This record gives sequence, structure tokens and C-alpha cells, in this order.
Amino acid sequence: MTSVYISLGSNLCGPESQLSKAVAALEQLQQTRIERISSIYRSAAVGPGAQPDYLNIVLLLATNLSPIALLDATQQIELDQGRVRNIRWGARTLDIDLLLYGDLLIDSLRLTVPHPRMKQRNFVLYPLREISDTNLVLPDGSDLDTLLLQCSELDLIRTEHPPLINEYSPSG
Repeated sequence: MTSVYISLGSNLCGPESQLSKAVAALEQLQQTRIERISSIYRSAAVGPGAQPDYLNIVLLLATNLSPIALLDATQQIELDQGRVRNIRWGARTLDIDLLLYGDLLIDSLRLTVPHPRMKQRNFVLYPLREISDTNLVLPDGSDLDTLLLQCSELDLIRTEHPPLINEYSPSG
């Protein structure tokens, strides 16, 4: 099985509930199991107009699904939870991004891994560090601890897990 890190974010329609429902849907994916889930992090929205804050988590999965099959599955979960793709970086019920897929570098029309903007996003890097065992090195040679030194924790608030997510916490 391949180790895969994904991020989930929501700022509409009960974000905590949206994250819990997404975790439940990910639990049902064939050939995939959830290994760890970070705490929930609250962050200001990145995007156009006034938006509610986001709740974000990062998961470590073990999967036998191909990168595109996993992308298809996560996009279906987004659609099932009311995701509408009409405004880039607009408010959304659920956003799932594939951050890292093993040691693969992927650059295709549908998928880029490592995620192209993950290195600048504190709401990705801090939860990623929380659930990684060691100083994680990205396939491009960047190490997570160095990226964190360059990324402010300003406006990022670590919160508690909802009950469904506690089962997978790094200490749980």
C-alpha cells in the first residue's frame, strides 16, 4: 500500500460536520484505510470576497488505488457533499486535495503532486507535521521542517477533534 497525505477543508454548511462526513466516506473507500488524522485547524479563507473561516485537517491514508482513481473518489465525495466549482478559491462545502502520493512526482492535466501550493499554506503544513512521524521530505527534496520555518503560524488556530475524528488522532 502507498502512503498518501490528503487535506480536507470546509467553510460552508457546518464545516465540522462536512469534515466528519468526508472522513466517514473516506473510510468506505475500497483498498484504502485511514492511518492518521490531524487536529482541526481554523484559518482565514484564501480567496475572493468575504468568506467564513475554514476548518482544515490532513489525513494519512494507506491505499492501493492509483493516484487518478483516488482523485476520482475524492472528487465524488466532494460532489456528494454539495461541492460546486464555479468560483476559484471561493467558499465551499468541501475541498479535498491530494498533497503527497508516496514519493511520486505527478504533473498531468488533472493532477499535480506534490500539491503545487502546499508549501505556502500554513493550514496544510502544520497539520501535516502533526501527523508525520519524522521530518518528512517531499519528493522534490524539500523538507517539512524547513518549509515550516518559512511559513507563519499567524491566524492559524488548532482546535479539538470532533468525536468521529478522534479515533485516528496521532496520539489515539
